[in-house]
Amino acid sequence: MILGLITIPSLQTSAFGQSNSDTNKSTATYPAAPPPTRVDPLPDDRDVLERQVETDYRISKLLKDFTGNLWVASWRGLSRINPNTGNLISRVSLPNVKIDALAEDKVGRLWVGNYQGLTRVDPRTNEITAQNLLLPSKRVLSLLVDKRGYLWTGTDAGLVLVSPDEGLIMTTVKNLPGVSANTMTLDAYGHLWVGTLDGLVKVNTASALIMKRINNLPGGTVQALTISPEGLIWAGMPNQLLVINPKNGIIMRSVTPLRGKNVTSISFAKDGSVWVGTRNGLLRLNPYTGALLDQVAGLPSSRVLTIAPDVGNKLWVGTSEGLAWLMPTMDQARPHSGFGRSVK
Repeated sequence: MILGLITIPSLQTSAFGQSNSDTNKSTATYPAAPPPTRVDPLPDDRDVLERQVETDYRISKLLKDFTGNLWVASWRGLSRINPNTGNLISRVSLPNVKIDALAEDKVGRLWVGNYQGLTRVDPRTNEITAQNLLLPSKRVLSLLVDKRGYLWTGTDAGLVLVSPDEGLIMTTVKNLPGVSANTMTLDAYGHLWVGTLDGLVKVNTASALIMKRINNLPGGTVQALTISPEGLIWAGMPNQLLVINPKNGIIMRSVTPLRGKNVTSISFAKDGSVWVGTRNGLLRLNPYTGALLDQVAGLPSSRVLTIAPDVGNKLWVGTSEGLAWLMPTMDQARPHSGFGRSVK
């Protein structure tokens, strides 16, 4: 069965009293005292302020598009900036601003995933052109476009293949081991690797059939995933960073500086080094030896969620408290003033 997208055209009450055993013999008296201090009345908007939810400034995903601009997905919406200057180019109005996944298809359309499903955006007009309401779960966690141009959509209840042009659900991966498709990457052969709650799953992108499962990984849940230039799997776990041979599923090593650390993002840079984001900082490593090359200071928060190296000659970092950038000549990162607590 083919399921489609809904296409859209161009928020006793306490009382003062007195009890006397003999009212004829007793009379109430009060000591002389100044009146109590005056209490200011509540402001008209006090009830609104008490119900106000604190703003969440997390930057959940960073994406360099075909034009070289940087898309910044946050829990406050979707924005596009010029990575050379840091200037804001545009903001996209979405029905749900808490974004958790972002991808660009082969013709430049943006796909946005959040807790309310999947949305397609035309970046030329910043208009929503389709919304998907028929996924196995509305909670979209990851998005990836394969070599054929089809969109894989990972939810907390399984994996779905979508045709970006028609906006049609083509197939669903049945009984995905580990259930939740937390993160995805493609290997050199075009096969899909999915990080789940219980290890890794390899999926044939042509048939949507499961080819391999790697479970019993230390830490269990795969939170971040990428393929190295040599074709090895780098998997971020809640307690370490693993390097895995995709051919036989054998763990080659646990990267020493990341042992005991909660790894949330991994990205290889053009210079061959690898950036690793954790819940307690950002590190740059030599991928061959595991040696620690840099540890970044000056971030808005030590909780790193997403990394985009080599965009506008900068490293861009999304944290739980906003966006920052770093250049090789700088001794520490600099927060972007448009995506943090300094901006309301």
